[in-house]
Amino acid sequence: MLEDEGAGEDLGKVRPEKVKKIARELVKRYPAKFTTNFEENKKLVRSLVKVSSVKLTNRIAGYITRLVAPTEAPETEEEKESNASD
Repeated sequence: MLEDEGAGEDLGKVRPEKVKKIARELVKRYPAKFTTNFEENKKLVRSLVKVSSVKLTNRIAGYITRLVAPTEAPETEEEKESNASD
C-alpha cells in the first residue's frame, strides 16, 4: 500500500480559473478601488459583478486581496536589528 509521506505540506491554494480571471479583470479595470481589506473588497465585488453565490464572491474578493497585497519579502532578523539600531 502506498503512503503519502508529507503530502500536502507546502502546497498552495487551488483556485478555479474562473475566480482568477474575474479577479484579474476587476483589478485591471479598477486598480485604485481595491485594497488589502477583504471586507471592503467583498462589498466592491458584490457591487461590480453579478455573482451567483456568496462563496464565489468571497473567493474572488480573497484572491483580489492577495493580488493587491504588497509583494515585499518579510524582514529577516538581521534586517530588523539593523533597522532598530539606526
